[in-house]
Amino acid sequence: MRKRTVAVVGASTDRAKYGNKSVRAHRQQGWEVYPVHPTADAIEGLKAYASLRDVPVRVNRVSLYLPPDLGLEVLPDIAKAGPEEFFVNPGAESEELVAAATRLGLEPILACSIVDLGVSPAQFPDD
Repeated sequence: MRKRTVAVVGASTDRAKYGNKSVRAHRQQGWEVYPVHPTADAIEGLKAYASLRDVPVRVNRVSLYLPPDLGLEVLPDIAKAGPEEFFVNPGAESEELVAAATRLGLEPILACSIVDLGVSPAQFPDD
């Protein structure tokens, strides 16, 4: 059986940010993780991709950790990727983003993807 795959859009090199905690949480739970950050080369030892278009596999899940205005800009790429699950994490949501995602055929899940894994963000220290 193949590992489930996730692209963390808005992944961060800052271990205090949820975009970093998500990378660590998904990896700990056995997911194949593809961090997406426009300028980072690597996040938590994983190759980072400048955009979702650069991720070399079809991902099962996209987990969004960007402010809504930036999230709107990447929605077309997310729709084109066609993930089975599209998590819009707390702080990334807005009525406009949800409406735009729905128009593009996405079904946004407004929830924390880390909690969905059955773990708490607090389990991943900021150090």
